[in-house]
Amino acid sequence: MTQDLSQVRFPDGFVWGTATASYQIEGAVHEDGRLPSIWDTFSHTPGKTAGGDTGDVADDHYHRYPEDLSLLADLGVSHYRFSLAWPRIQPEGRGQLNGAGVDFYQRLVDGLLEHGIKPWVTLFHWDLPQTLEDAGGWPARDTAERFAEYAALIHQRLGDRVEDWTTLNEPWCAAFLGYASGHHAPGRTDGAAAVRAAHHLLLGHGLAVRALRAQGATNLGTTVNLYPVDPATPADADRDAARRIDGLMNRFFLDPLLRGSYPADVLKDLTEVTGTDHVRDGDLAVISTPIDFLGINYYSRHVVRAGTARPGHPSHWVGSEDVEFVKRPGVPVTEMGWEIDPDGLYETLTRVWREYGPLPLYVTENGAAFPDEVTPDGRVRDEDRRSYLERHFAAAHRAIGEGVDLRGYFVWTLLDNFEWAHGYSKRFGLVHVDFETQRRTLKDSGHWFSEITRANAL
Repeated sequence: MTQDLSQVRFPDGFVWGTATASYQIEGAVHEDGRLPSIWDTFSHTPGKTAGGDTGDVADDHYHRYPEDLSLLADLGVSHYRFSLAWPRIQPEGRGQLNGAGVDFYQRLVDGLLEHGIKPWVTLFHWDLPQTLEDAGGWPARDTAERFAEYAALIHQRLGDRVEDWTTLNEPWCAAFLGYASGHHAPGRTDGAAAVRAAHHLLLGHGLAVRALRAQGATNLGTTVNLYPVDPATPADADRDAARRIDGLMNRFFLDPLLRGSYPADVLKDLTEVTGTDHVRDGDLAVISTPIDFLGINYYSRHVVRAGTARPGHPSHWVGSEDVEFVKRPGVPVTEMGWEIDPDGLYETLTRVWREYGPLPLYVTENGAAFPDEVTPDGRVRDEDRRSYLERHFAAAHRAIGEGVDLRGYFVWTLLDNFEWAHGYSKRFGLVHVDFETQRRTLKDSGHWFSEITRANAL
């Protein structure tokens, strides 16, 4: 669909921000009482990350955050979405908080407010304390209860200055990449454990929402990563493959959060993998505790067809290991190999609005990796990223025009960083980081984004 971008103006008060994650940027993994997370353990395990990279230093944000706050101010953002490192705040995953860890986030929050930027806190972005993993991790119910206790304790310390709280970031990734395929920390390959982990992540979310609501929190939500899923052909087998992947990727999280039930067809798909004994009476009522917004992370579209399972190759598509993912010829991709499909963002936003009812939405992550380099004149000419973002902003505006209550957009990400299992090989940032010197350079896309945030328009 052709759109006149000169007419793309966003509603007054629209939130513009960037997003980051603690383990990807902070570094300082052994300082001020912080203990290991599952990502420390995973990244130090040979063969788990590209080049053996770890987040030990990352962007050294722990020490350089004043410079990063200045960069945020240069970008003109109204909000900054960042995650708290649970093992920095509560190193054992239980008990009293670590004062030095809390102090860091208090300094960060105060610095944001001094720059006129509102902090948007994510409580869990994958860096589970290793001690909790040793006790069973997310497949164990106790972890959900520990998460709610941690959420309540840190809210008591930051809740007077932070209004916006996200419980979880992408529970699908934490559960299925972490416990089924082993592509992410903690690197386990047990499909049944992954399904239990998904449930307990959702339960932890619900328990945390209730705990924070009891302390007076007023803007609470969670973030899920969603994808349109299309069959490669109209054949019944391909259509069923699309149903299964959509079920596990999207509906397995949206339905319990917003309808208070798991989709029956997905439970049927999973019956040979795991039972439902881990789902107790009352759990779904907790999980579906009303939230004030839903965060949506969007990157691409899935096109699938029926295929053949590969025994001995752990898959994050539990119960659907036979489904094959199709790359469409001629569709451009990012350096991650993800197809660039802004129409998919429009479809995702309108689908959630249409099928799950009116709920304020935020795009809490969207961005792209490209092979950026600093040129001799000191610039990073990342036209591919600028074009990518422009097209996705336009798709979001199109959804707003059709009645979707989309209230904000957070670009992933502020800084080039430790990109999980890809190490430092992929760059998503609006700011280029030289990982040897930690020198920051605002990319051309960042300069362009600063114009968008200030004009509230393309």
